Amino acid sequence: YNEVFKFLDEKNGLEKYYKEISRHQELHCYQCFMDKGLQGMEEYWGHIRVEENCVSSSKIVDGVRYSFMDRCPSLSKVLDCDAEPCEKYCRHCPGWVIPLMTKCGFYYVSDVKNLSEPHCRSAQTEDIEKAKAVIQKWLDEGADPDMLTSNIDDFETVEANKKFRHERLLKKGNK
Repeated sequence: YNEVFKFLDEKNGLEKYYKEISRHQELHCYQCFMDKGLQGMEEYWGHIRVEENCVSSSKIVDGVRYSFMDRCPSLSKVLDCDAEPCEKYCRHCPGWVIPLMTKCGFYYVSDVKNLSEPHCRSAQTEDIEKAKAVIQKWLDEGADPDMLTSNIDDFETVEANKKFRHERLLKKGNK
């Protein structure tokens, strides 16, 4: 991916690429996240954790799913090969996840921490106040504001999609 990211970034096409990846990921994630919410995210990324041999952990606390990537296998591979990582390499996860989270009615907060080190953290919740609290907590802990990304500014779309998800679950008898 590294060389693809570099090429696309030079052509100002990286954001478009991330959105296309997000659209494709809907085939795997949308239904699961819509039906199972945070638990569906836990199932999906738990499977990915095993598949990709990630050194990571996650937990769900008070309506927020936290994910901690201690050693990203993707960026680690780039670094292990002595390649120069694309400046925006670590932006690929929030790049494809944020559009999907927005479509599913969830807030997503990402802290890539440092674009040249293979670790990051993220949080998912359907409560905007909890998402804001995560951002504030991470800032209070010293997070670099330039490394934080979220979809909070798109709250109207998130809220409309959350309402749709809740209505859908009610119709299915899941809530």
